[in-house]
Amino acid sequence: MRKIEYYVAVSLDGYIAGPDENIELFATEGALVEKYMQDLQNFDTVIMGRKTYEFGYKFGLPPGQPAYPHMHHYIFSNSLEFENPNEQVMVVKQDLSEVRKLKATEGSDIYLCGGGIFAGWLLENKLIDTVKLKLNPIILGGGTPLFGDSQVAIKLHQTNAEEFEGGLSLRTYDVQY
Repeated sequence: MRKIEYYVAVSLDGYIAGPDENIELFATEGALVEKYMQDLQNFDTVIMGRKTYEFGYKFGLPPGQPAYPHMHHYIFSNSLEFENPNEQVMVVKQDLSEVRKLKATEGSDIYLCGGGIFAGWLLENKLIDTVKLKLNPIILGGGTPLFGDSQVAIKLHQTNAEEFEGGLSLRTYDVQY
């Protein structure tokens, strides 16, 4: 069974983006960013919600194209459609059975990219296995919460902690349902 790993940058106050989806204060270079980019090479599949996929448009991602060329993309949405989708990009209905089917397929662990609302939905349904936080020493004061509006209480078991320059750290947790 494949695991879903939520690997995301987060502020000290628990936001993955600030107001108006602003991510300017998050680290964009350095050893932690390099490690993250290397770690992405270990995934062959990425899942995300519609809003996270469309966020890529701000950075030049053409609709229907893969954000991570070496990965198969599963965009969970009940409304998104593409005129000319790439064969690596599939839009699937936001349905728990679709996530469970994907976890049961062969391949690497699955990278959960961004999306507090989608991550909260997965967490509430006990489908996230690992949480990997790129903790940035910033306070955003609002924006997109790490797990959206989810109110679920779940214990995490820390399995790794790494420190990086500038007060950045990488924390890895197993989710204990």
